[in-house]
Amino acid sequence: MSAAGTHAGAAAAPEDETRRAEAVAEGFRTLYGRDPEGVWAAPGRVNLIGEYTDFNDGFVMPLALPHTAVAAVARRDDGVLRVHSADLPSPVTELRVDELTPGCDTSWAAYPAGVVYALRTEGHAVGGADLHLASTVPTGAGLSSSAALEVVTALALNDLYDLGLTRAELARLAQRAENEFVGVPCGVMDQMAAACCTDGHALHLDTRDLSLRQVPFAPADDGLALLVVDTRVQHALGDGAYAERRAGCEEGARRLGVSHLRDVPHAGLPAALERLAAEAGDHVVRYVRHIVTDNHRVGEVIALLDAGDVRAVGPILTEGHHSLRDDLRVSCAELDLVVESALAAGALGARMTGGGFGGSAVVLTEADAAERTGDAVRASFAAAGHPEPRIFPALPSAGARRIG
Repeated sequence: MSAAGTHAGAAAAPEDETRRAEAVAEGFRTLYGRDPEGVWAAPGRVNLIGEYTDFNDGFVMPLALPHTAVAAVARRDDGVLRVHSADLPSPVTELRVDELTPGCDTSWAAYPAGVVYALRTEGHAVGGADLHLASTVPTGAGLSSSAALEVVTALALNDLYDLGLTRAELARLAQRAENEFVGVPCGVMDQMAAACCTDGHALHLDTRDLSLRQVPFAPADDGLALLVVDTRVQHALGDGAYAERRAGCEEGARRLGVSHLRDVPHAGLPAALERLAAEAGDHVVRYVRHIVTDNHRVGEVIALLDAGDVRAVGPILTEGHHSLRDDLRVSCAELDLVVESALAAGALGARMTGGGFGGSAVVLTEADAAERTGDAVRASFAAAGHPEPRIFPALPSAGARRIG
């Protein structure tokens, strides 16, 4: 589905980033027989709280991971787009920019190609490019490997073609690429996280007007660790499940007479649900309950972080997981097992993150208990006959940037 690789480790030291930039640049030279004009990186993300709220004009709180998609890029003036992934055994994909239309390419190359399509559709004179990409963002893990590819492409072309677009505008273009060109009706959170996150912070984003606030979040400073547990259950959001939930949310908003569920106040939720129970299916009631309560949970987490009470965030994460499991019904046995076994081992809180149906969970735990918690999760997976999960710390990291 994307060009992202499957390795995930700790945050890269600056010299490691330099080496990665040099390696991708050298791959570019080998492929295309010339030097790239630059090298850029964009991260994957985990979402601390606020799930499926972004397409409801709601609130989210992602943080960038140290794992990135890296692109070496140079312009072309002949209308040709060439893209290649170092992570896949496939040749260079060559397309003509004036022939890019939704559905014309269904491989991983649709992500960078879709960005070119979106830029040109909005009147930006992108004449072509050569791209060589490599990524350490795990694919299918709910960590936004696709958004990393889109945003790194958008940032590189913005710089090279001197388009003057803001980070928020680049994120919107990348979202348009995924919505229209790839065909996944995602919200804008993933692209905004990849474009706008900063080191040592979580991003409090209002997806209605794209106003944002960088909220200090460094669990290690409080003796805590935020772990990502990749269940290795591959998810695919283009299979209709995501679209069905989006449609259900839109039906709920329509029946309640609001443009988006963000406009349903938390205090008014009981009355809204009573009204929906008489007019709509049970699934619409459940979806609305999740969206309104998860928007409220984002506010609760912000208040706790502002007060310096990071440990109290844990139970809110767990509450969010129960809502995703029971109301939105996007969890799976493996994600539930992560949460249950982590809590049994003493974790402060845990929840699935991302689109669900597989992918990853986040676990907030005391730092000195992180290894024990990880071991407990691995043991529970082994006992259930599941493949061993990949576990690594979520270190709040920088967003998209030029690195070479």
